Amino acid sequence: METQRRVEPVEPVIKFALLDDVLNLARANSLWPMTFGLACCAIEMMAAGASRFDLDRFGAGVFRPSPRQSDLMIVAGTISRKMAPAIQMLWDQMPNPKWCVAMGNCAISGGPFEYDGQYAIVPGAGLILPVDIFIPGCPPRPEGLIQGFLALEDKITRGEDRNYLRRFHRKGGKL
Repeated sequence: METQRRVEPVEPVIKFALLDDVLNLARANSLWPMTFGLACCAIEMMAAGASRFDLDRFGAGVFRPSPRQSDLMIVAGTISRKMAPAIQMLWDQMPNPKWCVAMGNCAISGGPFEYDGQYAIVPGAGLILPVDIFIPGCPPRPEGLIQGFLALEDKITRGEDRNYLRRFHRKGGKL
């Protein structure tokens, strides 16, 4: 008489993802910012794209010259009331989905120029654009922009732990 072996249920090896999750993961890891700077914060943005800080590690090193080719607008610097309509026009020309990062105190709240009674300064990019991430500082360091990129990636993927570097730091440096 043969003994019958008990077969244990096998857990599925392949997990299926929703198409939106896969698309959001691809979008988060291939952001194309627009070549756009308004004031001194743009120098720090250029430094973040250079070899020392290297935004290419995060898939965002290709600064696009046209709003129709980009999906991220980094508002870096002071926004004058005369420049605000041009910024809105560039934003409207960007394809969806699109994101906006306000970099520097002038882009966030108008900076020292708004408090000096300057009527020609817009007191924050949030008044003319839907801002997703705020990066404070005067001027903000390139490391701040990189942290803003990581926060935007988390926002795009809805906070899921898909980014290896973020998982590493959340677990206290232990994998």
